[in-house]
Amino acid sequence: MRKGSSRPDRPKLAGKRRDDRRSTPAKPVLKRSDREDNRDRQPHRDRQPNRNRVSRTRVSPKRNYREREVQYEAREAIAGTANDSTAAIAAGEDNDSDISPDILYGRHAVLTALEEDRSINRIWLVSHLRYNAKFHTLIESYKVKGTVIDEVPPRQLDRIASGGNHQGIAALAAPYAYAELEVTIANALAATPNPVLVVADGIQDPHNLGAIARTAEALGACGLVLPQRRAASVTSAVAKVAAGALEILPVTRVTNISRALETLKEAGFWIYGAVTQGDRALDEVKFSGPVAIAIGSEGKGISMLARRHCDMLISIPLAGRTESLNASVATGAILYEIGRQQRQKTLELSSNGGVS
Repeated sequence: MRKGSSRPDRPKLAGKRRDDRRSTPAKPVLKRSDREDNRDRQPHRDRQPNRNRVSRTRVSPKRNYREREVQYEAREAIAGTANDSTAAIAAGEDNDSDISPDILYGRHAVLTALEEDRSINRIWLVSHLRYNAKFHTLIESYKVKGTVIDEVPPRQLDRIASGGNHQGIAALAAPYAYAELEVTIANALAATPNPVLVVADGIQDPHNLGAIARTAEALGACGLVLPQRRAASVTSAVAKVAAGALEILPVTRVTNISRALETLKEAGFWIYGAVTQGDRALDEVKFSGPVAIAIGSEGKGISMLARRHCDMLISIPLAGRTESLNASVATGAILYEIGRQQRQKTLELSSNGGVS
Protein backbone atom coordinates (compact mmCIF):
# COMPACT_ATOMS: atom_id res chain seq x y z
CA MET A 1 0.00 0.00 0.00
CA ARG A 2 1.27 3.39 -0.95
CA LYS A 3 2.01 5.90 1.73
CA GLY A 4 -0.96 8.16 2.35
CA SER A 5 -3.35 6.01 0.18
CA SER A 6 -6.04 3.56 1.18
CA ARG A 7 -5.85 1.57 -2.10
CA PRO A 8 -3.66 -1.52 -2.09
CA ASP A 9 -0.86 -1.88 -4.56
CA ARG A 10 -1.57 -3.85 -7.74
CA PRO A 11 0.23 -7.16 -7.92
CA LYS A 12 3.19 -7.21 -10.29
CA LEU A 13 3.15 -9.81 -13.03
CA ALA A 14 6.33 -11.66 -13.29
CA GLY A 15 8.01 -11.94 -16.69
CA LYS A 16 5.85 -9.29 -18.49
CA ARG A 17 6.05 -5.59 -18.65
CA ARG A 18 3.08 -3.29 -18.41
CA ASP A 19 3.61 -1.97 -21.98
CA ASP A 20 3.65 -5.49 -23.37
CA ARG A 21 0.25 -6.28 -21.85
CA ARG A 22 -1.45 -3.28 -23.42
CA SER A 23 0.21 -3.48 -26.82
CA THR A 24 -1.69 -5.17 -29.68
CA PRO A 25 -0.03 -7.85 -31.73
CA ALA A 26 1.88 -6.42 -34.68
CA LYS A 27 0.54 -7.02 -38.18
CA PRO A 28 2.56 -9.29 -40.36
CA VAL A 29 4.75 -7.51 -42.91
CA LEU A 30 3.48 -8.16 -46.40
CA LYS A 31 5.62 -8.36 -49.46
CA ARG A 32 5.13 -6.02 -52.39
CA SER A 33 3.35 -8.66 -54.43
CA ASP A 34 0.99 -9.47 -51.52
CA ARG A 35 0.12 -5.79 -51.07
CA GLU A 36 -0.71 -5.44 -54.76
CA ASP A 37 -2.95 -8.52 -54.59
CA ASN A 38 -4.84 -7.15 -51.60
CA ARG A 39 -5.22 -3.82 -53.33
CA ASP A 40 -6.81 -5.51 -56.33
CA ARG A 41 -9.21 -7.51 -54.15
CA GLN A 42 -10.41 -4.52 -52.13
CA PRO A 43 -12.53 -2.03 -54.10
CA HIS A 44 -11.26 1.52 -54.14
CA ARG A 45 -13.24 4.07 -52.17
CA ASP A 46 -13.75 6.24 -55.28
CA ARG A 47 -15.07 3.31 -57.25
CA GLN A 48 -17.88 2.58 -54.84
CA PRO A 49 -21.16 4.15 -55.89
CA ASN A 50 -22.51 6.88 -53.68
CA ARG A 51 -26.02 5.73 -52.92
CA ASN A 52 -26.88 8.89 -51.00
CA ARG A 53 -26.26 11.08 -54.05
CA VAL A 54 -29.39 12.04 -55.99
CA SER A 55 -28.98 12.56 -59.75
CA ARG A 56 -30.57 15.75 -60.98
CA THR A 57 -30.94 14.70 -64.63
CA ARG A 58 -31.80 11.24 -65.82
CA VAL A 59 -31.33 10.31 -69.49
CA SER A 60 -33.90 7.90 -70.79
CA PRO A 61 -32.59 4.72 -72.45
CA LYS A 62 -34.28 5.74 -75.72
CA ARG A 63 -32.52 9.11 -75.83
CA ASN A 64 -29.21 7.55 -74.89
CA TYR A 65 -29.59 4.99 -77.65
CA ARG A 66 -30.41 7.69 -80.19
CA GLU A 67 -27.35 9.69 -79.16
CA ARG A 68 -25.09 6.67 -79.61
CA GLU A 69 -26.66 6.00 -83.00
CA VAL A 70 -25.98 9.58 -84.17
CA GLN A 71 -22.40 9.34 -82.93
CA TYR A 72 -21.91 6.11 -84.83
CA GLU A 73 -23.30 7.61 -88.05
CA ALA A 74 -21.08 10.67 -87.69
CA ARG A 75 -18.00 8.50 -87.18
CA GLU A 76 -18.94 6.43 -90.22
CA ALA A 77 -19.33 9.56 -92.35
CA ILE A 78 -16.00 11.00 -91.25
CA ALA A 79 -14.32 7.62 -91.63
CA GLY A 80 -15.70 7.37 -95.16
CA THR A 81 -14.17 10.73 -95.98
CA ALA A 82 -10.82 9.65 -94.59
CA ASN A 83 -10.94 6.36 -96.50
CA ASP A 84 -11.67 8.15 -99.75
CA SER A 85 -8.76 10.50 -99.19
CA THR A 86 -6.48 7.58 -98.36
CA ALA A 87 -7.55 5.83 -101.53
CA ALA A 88 -6.81 8.97 -103.51
CA ILE A 89 -3.29 9.16 -102.09
CA ALA A 90 -2.73 5.50 -102.91
CA ALA A 91 -3.85 6.18 -106.48
CA GLY A 92 -1.37 9.05 -106.78
CA GLU A 93 -3.92 11.84 -106.54
CA ASP A 94 -4.10 14.85 -104.26
CA ASN A 95 -5.42 14.39 -100.75
CA ASP A 96 -8.05 17.10 -101.29
CA SER A 97 -9.33 15.71 -104.58
CA ASP A 98 -12.94 15.96 -105.64
CA ILE A 99 -13.80 12.35 -104.75
CA SER A 100 -14.22 13.03 -101.02
CA PRO A 101 -17.22 14.86 -99.53
CA ASP A 102 -16.77 18.06 -97.59
CA ILE A 103 -17.82 18.71 -94.00
CA LEU A 104 -18.88 22.32 -93.51
CA TYR A 105 -19.18 23.85 -90.05
CA GLY A 106 -19.98 27.33 -88.82
CA ARG A 107 -23.17 29.34 -89.21
CA HIS A 108 -22.02 31.54 -92.10
CA ALA A 109 -20.54 28.67 -94.11
CA VAL A 110 -23.55 26.38 -93.72
CA LEU A 111 -26.10 29.16 -94.16
CA THR A 112 -24.54 30.32 -97.43
CA ALA A 113 -24.38 26.73 -98.69
CA LEU A 114 -28.10 26.33 -97.94
CA GLU A 115 -28.98 29.62 -99.63
CA GLU A 116 -26.95 28.73 -102.74
CA ASP A 117 -28.78 25.39 -102.98
CA ARG A 118 -25.68 23.24 -102.61
CA SER A 119 -26.22 19.51 -102.44
CA ILE A 120 -26.14 18.47 -98.76
CA ASN A 121 -26.57 14.93 -97.48
CA ARG A 122 -26.80 15.48 -93.72
CA ILE A 123 -27.04 18.36 -91.27
CA TRP A 124 -26.07 18.19 -87.59
CA LEU A 125 -27.19 21.04 -85.35
CA VAL A 126 -28.16 21.84 -81.78
CA SER A 127 -31.87 21.86 -80.97
CA HIS A 128 -32.33 25.59 -80.39
CA LEU A 129 -30.69 26.50 -83.72
CA ARG A 130 -33.15 24.46 -85.76
CA TYR A 131 -35.94 26.94 -85.09
CA ASN A 132 -33.78 29.99 -85.69
CA ALA A 133 -35.34 32.49 -88.06
CA LYS A 134 -32.45 32.25 -90.52
CA PHE A 135 -32.22 28.45 -90.59
CA HIS A 136 -35.72 27.12 -89.99
CA THR A 137 -37.18 27.61 -93.49
CA LEU A 138 -34.04 26.43 -95.28
CA ILE A 139 -33.67 23.35 -93.09
CA GLU A 140 -37.29 22.37 -93.60
CA SER A 141 -36.91 22.74 -97.38
CA TYR A 142 -33.82 20.50 -97.34
CA LYS A 143 -35.67 17.99 -95.18
CA VAL A 144 -38.33 17.74 -97.90
CA LYS A 145 -35.57 17.05 -100.44
CA GLY A 146 -34.37 14.09 -98.38
CA THR A 147 -31.55 15.59 -96.34
CA VAL A 148 -31.15 13.95 -92.94
CA ILE A 149 -31.52 16.46 -90.09
CA ASP A 150 -30.03 15.39 -86.74
CA GLU A 151 -30.27 17.30 -83.48
CA VAL A 152 -27.11 16.47 -81.53
CA PRO A 153 -25.40 17.78 -78.39
CA PRO A 154 -22.52 20.25 -78.74
CA ARG A 155 -19.89 17.67 -77.82
CA GLN A 156 -20.93 15.60 -80.83
CA LEU A 157 -20.42 18.62 -83.07
CA ASP A 158 -16.98 19.08 -81.52
CA ARG A 159 -16.01 15.65 -82.79
CA ILE A 160 -17.51 16.23 -86.24
CA ALA A 161 -15.72 19.57 -86.64
CA SER A 162 -12.48 18.15 -85.19
CA GLY A 163 -12.44 20.77 -82.48
CA GLY A 164 -13.25 23.71 -84.77
CA ASN A 165 -15.62 26.53 -83.90
CA HIS A 166 -18.80 24.97 -85.31
CA GLN A 167 -21.19 27.51 -83.72
CA GLY A 168 -23.82 24.81 -83.25
CA ILE A 169 -24.15 23.46 -86.81
CA ALA A 170 -22.30 21.27 -89.31
CA ALA A 171 -23.20 19.74 -92.66
CA LEU A 172 -22.00 16.88 -94.83
CA ALA A 173 -22.03 18.42 -98.30
CA ALA A 174 -21.27 17.12 -101.75
CA PRO A 175 -17.71 17.52 -103.09
CA TYR A 176 -16.77 21.08 -103.90
CA ALA A 177 -17.14 21.77 -107.62
CA TYR A 178 -14.17 23.63 -109.05
CA ALA A 179 -14.77 25.78 -112.10
CA GLU A 180 -12.85 25.54 -115.36
CA LEU A 181 -10.51 28.42 -116.13
CA GLU A 182 -12.07 29.10 -119.52
CA VAL A 183 -15.55 29.19 -117.98
CA THR A 184 -14.39 31.56 -115.24
CA ILE A 185 -12.82 33.91 -117.79
CA ALA A 186 -15.93 33.89 -119.99
CA ASN A 187 -18.28 34.57 -117.08
CA ALA A 188 -16.05 37.37 -115.76
CA LEU A 189 -15.89 39.13 -119.13
CA ALA A 190 -19.63 38.77 -119.56
CA ALA A 191 -20.38 40.18 -116.10
CA THR A 192 -18.40 43.44 -116.33
CA PRO A 193 -16.04 45.21 -118.74
CA ASN A 194 -13.47 45.54 -115.92
CA PRO A 195 -13.32 42.13 -114.24
CA VAL A 196 -10.76 41.29 -111.56
CA LEU A 197 -9.35 37.82 -110.90
CA VAL A 198 -7.07 36.78 -108.04
CA VAL A 199 -4.30 34.24 -108.68
CA ALA A 200 -3.01 32.72 -105.42
CA ASP A 201 0.44 31.26 -106.05
CA GLY A 202 1.64 28.85 -103.36
CA ILE A 203 -0.69 29.80 -100.48
CA GLN A 204 -0.37 26.83 -98.12
CA ASP A 205 -2.09 28.14 -95.00
CA PRO A 206 -5.83 27.25 -95.17
CA HIS A 207 -6.78 30.16 -92.92
CA ASN A 208 -4.89 32.55 -95.17
CA LEU A 209 -6.55 31.12 -98.26
CA GLY A 210 -9.99 31.40 -96.66
CA ALA A 211 -9.33 35.04 -95.77
CA ILE A 212 -8.23 35.75 -99.36
CA ALA A 213 -11.42 34.18 -100.73
CA ARG A 214 -13.59 36.16 -98.31
CA THR A 215 -11.79 39.43 -99.14
CA ALA A 216 -11.90 38.80 -102.88
CA GLU A 217 -15.63 38.11 -102.92
CA ALA A 218 -16.42 41.07 -100.67
CA LEU A 219 -14.45 43.51 -102.85
CA GLY A 220 -15.97 42.38 -106.13
CA ALA A 221 -13.49 39.88 -107.60
CA CYS A 222 -14.90 37.54 -110.24
CA GLY A 223 -12.85 34.43 -109.46
CA LEU A 224 -9.96 32.81 -107.62
CA VAL A 225 -7.28 30.70 -109.33
CA LEU A 226 -5.29 28.13 -107.30
CA PRO A 227 -2.47 25.74 -108.22
CA GLN A 228 -3.22 22.06 -107.88
CA ARG A 229 0.11 21.12 -106.25
CA ARG A 230 2.06 22.50 -103.28
CA ALA A 231 -0.79 24.77 -102.20
CA ALA A 232 -3.89 24.68 -100.03
CA SER A 233 -7.19 23.68 -101.60
CA VAL A 234 -10.81 24.15 -100.60
CA THR A 235 -11.33 22.27 -97.33
CA SER A 236 -13.65 22.61 -94.37
CA ALA A 237 -11.16 24.88 -92.59
CA VAL A 238 -10.91 27.15 -95.65
CA ALA A 239 -14.70 27.25 -95.99
CA LYS A 240 -15.07 28.16 -92.30
CA VAL A 241 -12.70 31.13 -92.59
CA ALA A 242 -14.25 32.19 -95.91
CA ALA A 243 -17.63 32.48 -94.12
CA GLY A 244 -19.69 31.44 -97.15
CA ALA A 245 -17.69 33.29 -99.83
CA LEU A 246 -16.70 30.03 -101.53
CA GLU A 247 -20.35 29.32 -102.31
CA ILE A 248 -20.47 32.53 -104.40
CA LEU A 249 -16.93 33.06 -105.67
CA PRO A 250 -15.89 30.57 -108.41
CA VAL A 251 -12.61 28.82 -107.63
CA THR A 252 -10.42 27.28 -110.34
CA ARG A 253 -7.57 24.79 -109.86
CA VAL A 254 -4.88 24.61 -112.53
CA THR A 255 -1.91 22.32 -112.93
CA ASN A 256 0.42 25.11 -114.05
CA ILE A 257 0.18 28.71 -112.83
CA SER A 258 2.44 30.04 -115.61
CA ARG A 259 0.24 28.49 -118.28
CA ALA A 260 -2.86 29.90 -116.56
CA LEU A 261 -1.32 33.40 -116.61
CA GLU A 262 -0.64 33.02 -120.33
CA THR A 263 -4.26 32.00 -120.86
CA LEU A 264 -5.39 35.11 -119.00
CA LYS A 265 -3.13 37.26 -121.17
CA GLU A 266 -4.59 35.79 -124.33
CA ALA A 267 -8.07 36.65 -123.01
CA GLY A 268 -7.09 40.30 -122.57
CA PHE A 269 -6.19 40.41 -118.87
CA TRP A 270 -3.37 42.59 -117.59
CA ILE A 271 -1.30 40.66 -115.03
CA TYR A 272 -0.03 42.47 -111.92
CA GLY A 273 2.29 40.72 -109.48
CA ALA A 274 2.31 41.82 -105.83
CA VAL A 275 5.86 41.82 -104.42
CA THR A 276 7.76 43.55 -101.63
CA GLN A 277 9.94 45.66 -103.96
CA GLY A 278 8.03 46.28 -107.17
CA ASP A 279 8.54 48.39 -110.27
CA ARG A 280 5.81 50.85 -109.22
CA ALA A 281 3.86 51.64 -106.09
CA LEU A 282 0.21 50.68 -105.83
CA ASP A 283 -1.11 54.24 -105.80
CA GLU A 284 0.89 55.09 -108.96
CA VAL A 285 -0.70 52.39 -111.11
CA LYS A 286 -3.77 53.19 -113.22
CA PHE A 287 -5.88 50.05 -113.42
CA SER A 288 -8.19 49.68 -116.40
CA GLY A 289 -9.83 46.83 -118.28
CA PRO A 290 -9.57 43.16 -117.21
CA VAL A 291 -7.09 42.75 -114.37
CA ALA A 292 -5.52 39.69 -112.70
CA ILE A 293 -3.65 40.06 -109.39
CA ALA A 294 -0.98 37.43 -108.57
CA ILE A 295 -0.45 36.98 -104.82
CA GLY A 296 2.34 34.80 -103.43
CA SER A 297 2.91 33.18 -100.08
CA GLU A 298 4.31 35.16 -97.15
CA GLY A 299 7.58 33.27 -97.04
CA LYS A 300 8.56 32.82 -100.70
CA GLY A 301 6.24 35.22 -102.50
CA ILE A 302 5.48 34.76 -106.18
CA SER A 303 7.54 32.12 -107.94
CA MET A 304 10.14 33.18 -110.51
CA LEU A 305 8.17 31.60 -113.37
CA ALA A 306 5.05 33.51 -112.35
CA ARG A 307 7.03 36.77 -112.15
CA ARG A 308 8.21 36.35 -115.71
CA HIS A 309 4.61 36.16 -116.92
CA CYS A 310 3.54 39.31 -115.05
CA ASP A 311 3.15 42.51 -117.03
CA MET A 312 4.07 44.65 -114.02
CA LEU A 313 5.31 44.10 -110.48
CA ILE A 314 3.67 46.38 -107.93
CA SER A 315 4.24 46.96 -104.22
CA ILE A 316 2.22 48.48 -101.42
CA PRO A 317 3.94 51.51 -99.86
CA LEU A 318 4.38 51.00 -96.10
CA ALA A 319 5.03 53.77 -93.57
CA GLY A 320 6.10 51.60 -90.62
CA ARG A 321 9.05 49.33 -89.98
CA THR A 322 7.17 46.18 -90.97
CA GLU A 323 8.62 44.94 -94.24
CA SER A 324 5.62 43.09 -95.65
CA LEU A 325 1.93 42.38 -95.14
CA ASN A 326 -0.10 39.24 -94.79
CA ALA A 327 -1.18 37.80 -98.14
CA SER A 328 -4.88 38.33 -97.42
CA VAL A 329 -4.27 41.88 -96.18
CA ALA A 330 -2.24 42.69 -99.29
CA THR A 331 -5.03 41.26 -101.45
CA GLY A 332 -7.56 43.47 -99.71
CA ALA A 333 -5.43 46.61 -100.15
CA ILE A 334 -4.90 46.01 -103.88
CA LEU A 335 -8.52 45.10 -104.58
CA TYR A 336 -9.75 48.14 -102.68
CA GLU A 337 -7.49 50.44 -104.73
CA ILE A 338 -8.77 48.87 -107.96
CA GLY A 339 -12.37 49.31 -106.84
CA ARG A 340 -11.70 52.90 -105.77
CA GLN A 341 -10.32 53.80 -109.20
CA GLN A 342 -13.24 52.11 -110.94
CA ARG A 343 -15.77 54.00 -108.80
CA GLN A 344 -13.95 57.26 -109.43
CA LYS A 345 -14.09 56.70 -113.19
CA THR A 346 -17.80 55.94 -112.96
CA LEU A 347 -18.41 59.19 -111.07
CA GLU A 348 -16.41 61.17 -113.62
CA LEU A 349 -18.36 59.65 -116.50
CA SER A 350 -21.66 60.37 -114.82
CA SER A 351 -20.68 63.98 -114.10
CA ASN A 352 -19.56 64.48 -117.71
CA GLY A 353 -22.78 63.07 -119.09
CA GLY A 354 -21.32 59.72 -120.05
CA VAL A 355 -18.53 61.19 -122.23
CA SER A 356 -15.04 60.05 -121.33
